[in-house]
Amino acid sequence: MMDGTILLADDDRAIRTVLGQALTRAGCRVRSTGSATTLWRWIEEGEGDVVVSDVMMPDGDALDLLPAIRKKRPDLPVIVMSAQNTVMTAIRAAEAGAYEYLPKPFDLKELLEQVRKGLAQRPGGKPAAVVDDTPEREENLPLIGRSPAMQEVYRIMARLMNTDLSVMISGESGTGKELVARALHNFGHRKNGPFVAVNMAAIPRELIEAELFGHEKGAFTGATERNVGRFELGNGGTLFLDEIGDMPLDAQTRLLRVLQEGEFTRVGGREAIPANVRIIAATHQDLKSLIIEGKFREDLFYRLNVVPVRLPPLRERLEDIPDLARAFLNRAEEEGLPRKRITQDALETLKRQSWAGNVRELENLMRRLAVLCPDETISATEVEQEVASRPSMAAEPKAQSGQKLSQAVEGHLQRYFSLHGNELPPPGLYDRIIREVEMPLIALALSATRGNQVKTAELLGINRNTLRKKIRELDIPVTRGKKLM
Repeated sequence: MMDGTILLADDDRAIRTVLGQALTRAGCRVRSTGSATTLWRWIEEGEGDVVVSDVMMPDGDALDLLPAIRKKRPDLPVIVMSAQNTVMTAIRAAEAGAYEYLPKPFDLKELLEQVRKGLAQRPGGKPAAVVDDTPEREENLPLIGRSPAMQEVYRIMARLMNTDLSVMISGESGTGKELVARALHNFGHRKNGPFVAVNMAAIPRELIEAELFGHEKGAFTGATERNVGRFELGNGGTLFLDEIGDMPLDAQTRLLRVLQEGEFTRVGGREAIPANVRIIAATHQDLKSLIIEGKFREDLFYRLNVVPVRLPPLRERLEDIPDLARAFLNRAEEEGLPRKRITQDALETLKRQSWAGNVRELENLMRRLAVLCPDETISATEVEQEVASRPSMAAEPKAQSGQKLSQAVEGHLQRYFSLHGNELPPPGLYDRIIREVEMPLIALALSATRGNQVKTAELLGINRNTLRKKIRELDIPVTRGKKLM
């Protein structure tokens, strides 16, 4: 049970009723209002131990109140809720000093947990911060999407903006990893410094160290003059290391040393140069598998993976497709392509597709439709025709697809044996390999069914009790569908 007085502000009477009852059952005393003015009067009078407030109310914006609340009562935790759940809302809430930001619809249990934490930390608080009052324009948002999966990304980003913690962004190709990295830079305290991006897969392996750290004249054949590397170019800003899994081991060793010591030398040089950059890395590969294969240093992984950010594939956020499609059409128009609208049926057609290329594939499709569609309005028929003509992994013959999967598994097993040189792997190989296959298979199936174990068992073709046993034995996390308000 909790003990404390909660000031609840929301212009929706139904939400006030539900939250008020839940907080009361949890042991709290609740004062509720639909007015920002009344909320501020209560705060001025010293009432309340935690504030739970919607952002938009008829007579004010709760985020505009936050600096005044922080100045008047810096130890008062303020939890803000918003149906305008974009990345900019999360950023504004963090900048203004909100204790926590919860997008609507939210999980009631999560809100109660945040209230409990707020009550437990009294006294305490966060310093006031200047709020940018510039209204956000949705078409100019760095990231688009209101799905629960993206809301979690926004919340993590908001907490990272003004830190120098190393970040590891993982996600399939086309999910927008560089967009996240740029947003972390552009809205953080290093925004006035440079943002330097380097793709490990695009640089010849033998030149990566010189590219990152620079080189002195004569350091190697062809080095006719001193060259400044990306670490120096990014001084005071952010260095984005894309496709970090493609970095060769010798360069990994040198990068690890730089992260440990905070300085580096150019290739062929002796002068120690301070490394004043915030490191954000990204990969579409499974780095833990690369560690097992001896292709990625485990100590470097933990240095880079201080805060992991997983970007969901488009198939896990289908509800974001309408917003994304319209935004891409608007962007195409701004770049000089014909103005197009899209029907609701066409949007539903897009949501039924498989998106191996994720958001990037959707953007390319919308650009093609903007050019090729003869009418101003894009119909479902035109979407279907264009989708049918696109190259797709789904169109691959089943036999060929199965053959490729078999080859991939065989290649993985061969690498496993090669790791042991001339020695045989330790006994128990069969169970170990089966376990390695079972874990990701069951985890992916659970993700596809949103944690529904009945559907997962049907999908896998196994008994439900067998599935539960496997989940328990393999310690597979299960995220069940949340009850949303």
